[in-house]
Amino acid sequence: METYRYKALNEKGWTVNGKMAAQDETELHERLKAEGKMLLSASVEENKKRFRKLKSNQVADFSRSLSELLKAGVMIVRALRIIADDESTSPKERELYEEILRLLKNGTPFSDALAAQEDVFPPLFVNMIRSSENTGNMDDITAQMAEYYEKEYRLNQKIKSATFYPKMLGVLIVIVVAIIMGFVIPQFQTLFDQMETLPLSTSLLLAISGFVARRWYLIIFVAAVVYLVIRILSRIPAIALLLARIEVHLPVIGKLKKIIYTARFSRTLSSLYQAGIPIVDCLNVSKTTIGNLYIEKQFDDVITKVRSGNNLSDTISEVDGFIRKLSSSIRIGEETGALDKMLISIANQMDNESEVASQKLVQLLEPVMIVFMAVVVGFIMIAVIQPIYGSYESISNSYQ
Repeated sequence: METYRYKALNEKGWTVNGKMAAQDETELHERLKAEGKMLLSASVEENKKRFRKLKSNQVADFSRSLSELLKAGVMIVRALRIIADDESTSPKERELYEEILRLLKNGTPFSDALAAQEDVFPPLFVNMIRSSENTGNMDDITAQMAEYYEKEYRLNQKIKSATFYPKMLGVLIVIVVAIIMGFVIPQFQTLFDQMETLPLSTSLLLAISGFVARRWYLIIFVAAVVYLVIRILSRIPAIALLLARIEVHLPVIGKLKKIIYTARFSRTLSSLYQAGIPIVDCLNVSKTTIGNLYIEKQFDDVITKVRSGNNLSDTISEVDGFIRKLSSSIRIGEETGALDKMLISIANQMDNESEVASQKLVQLLEPVMIVFMAVVVGFIMIAVIQPIYGSYESISNSYQ
């Protein structure tokens, strides 16, 4: 049963608006007629549900299942029904597919039904489906998307696995320092109080330890406030743009980031162009997958120049944030008339280089964190041992 918003004429000839539940417009007409009203117009009230954005592996599984069913000759509506009724489909995903099915049964194109879910499906996926509706090769496109998002998921999982150790090391550093400062150092307070003078490092350590022991809640509060301030500032467009620009120009890290951003762009551009989507539309979608606001903003000029007839390779070479290999490969593709093949080739190359770059970024964190921990522990040891050693030295000198 649907809820209808209706406009009708009552017995006095006045126009009235209202809501009423009915199986269809015929039943709505009969029910209003029984109330002495004449139906003028009616529309189904949209009870729009909001769904969470699908993860890469969920999009990959959906694409793979859909591709296999379409290749088997199953119609799109039945294919979605089979996917929705599958035991492995979660309740939330089932609700999502039911909503898409409802739109399809009302005559909405599949791509529009996906886009109607707002940010649930990636823009690349929606645009590829829209292209396949025109070309009639949805089974091949969904298979391609399954491979694309499966590759993206594997890369993300590798990064998560690689960053697990640095994250655990960071947590251990915080815990160890908190225990030393809050519980261990105060045990030496009585000993240090008996000494006439203390080295600067020891006095500083005792002050920090005392503050941690007595005002630990302030540290947590300040840390939370600083985190929130950073989050708020990073959402201001001007500051976000500045941070994104700094990111690609950092020593060592900036170069690795450029490789990762180039790989994301080239992989998306290759998939879209291979599907027969116009190059301007390809660029509009591809720029949203880069993940860097500074690079994305430069594409306004890129798209304008491409529309004006400039070569893609020349405009891409002007983008600050990509490695030169991308524009060189595109130029070769333009000169040889095999741009689609060159885009696939550069996308595969950049995927491998992106994986290596991601691993290097993680590897850079480990020695930095170990050195930081060594410095902290070394400072604590020196601050504790120095006055004790000094007192022993004073005692030995007094017996001479």
